[in-house]
Amino acid sequence: MSISRLLALFVLSVAICVGSSGCGGEDESGPPLIRPVRYEQVFATGGTRVREFSGASRAGVESRLSFKVAGTIRELSVRVGEEVKAGSLIARLDSEDYQLQVQSADASLSQAKAQARKAAANHDRVRAGYENRSSSLNDFDAARAANESARAAVLAAQKNLELAQRRMEYTRLTAPVAGAIAAVECEVNENVKVGQVVALLTSGSDLEVEVAVPEILISQVREGQQATVTFDALADRPCRSIVTEVGVASTGMVTTFPVIVVLEEIPAEVRPGMAAQVALTFESRDQRERYVVPSVAVGEDGKGRFVYVVAASDPGFGLVRRRPVTVGELTADGIELFEGLADGDLVVTAGVSKLVDGMTVRLAAPEGNPL
Repeated sequence: MSISRLLALFVLSVAICVGSSGCGGEDESGPPLIRPVRYEQVFATGGTRVREFSGASRAGVESRLSFKVAGTIRELSVRVGEEVKAGSLIARLDSEDYQLQVQSADASLSQAKAQARKAAANHDRVRAGYENRSSSLNDFDAARAANESARAAVLAAQKNLELAQRRMEYTRLTAPVAGAIAAVECEVNENVKVGQVVALLTSGSDLEVEVAVPEILISQVREGQQATVTFDALADRPCRSIVTEVGVASTGMVTTFPVIVVLEEIPAEVRPGMAAQVALTFESRDQRERYVVPSVAVGEDGKGRFVYVVAASDPGFGLVRRRPVTVGELTADGIELFEGLADGDLVVTAGVSKLVDGMTVRLAAPEGNPL
């Protein structure tokens, strides 16, 4: 066989190997790559709209009752749901160790008083001798200093006794005001630390609901603003309420702000801890509604401008769908979008350039949260 024919066969074999992905015929394509994306939930601004936020009712005053001293619980005098009066016993600690401390402090006080009497008598004798010129000035100064020191020791011993008696009193936990026991966090014979919550006491006639409002809307919420609260247990009976507190800092690392509304009229069936929906009205001089998203969330190709919206599927995963949008102005908060989105949509804010319509993605933390 000629050399030229052998060379031709070699080139042909190399081409076949390349076409078959490495001569082995193995499929190296593998499973499709699932890309992670970040996203944020959007809401329309501008115009007048009523938006609802989920929360839970709670008493106007909630006291987390705890002991000022550590010890072992010997008695729990209340149960969940029980109404108590101011001064009622909530729980009691084992007080034996604290009784011994009181007795020790009392004995120290008696000893200090005895030393003070001795020092006072000695001071009187030395002073009389000094006046009669039978004692030196140094002796008189020493006696006077010992007398003052003994009196100071009595005062310190009295304070130690008072402190020991206070600790003894702190073994009894009582209700500071009248109310109802919402929770009991400890059991009899349990060792508790200083400040550990033993019971939750609710009091006061007011009932309030706390909700989390997204940062894009919080600037439009004002104290004194009217709101409507509905409870799942009383869906057909909305309750008038008023905004009393508007948060000035986000809660944790989430880009939402706490807002508290107080019910003006409280139905008899409503209890603290019930699930509630708070409806707030947002008004603006600009009646044109728009959505504000980060500028990196908006893509553009030959078909126009678009964003990707996440539709959650399996936990931690979702499908992205392309949405054409109409773009407005670029503001300090992001870029305005006038068409193509709806309230509550989850808009992809990172990884847009790597996505295609219908792709499965892995959902990273929402914008503002750590991965």
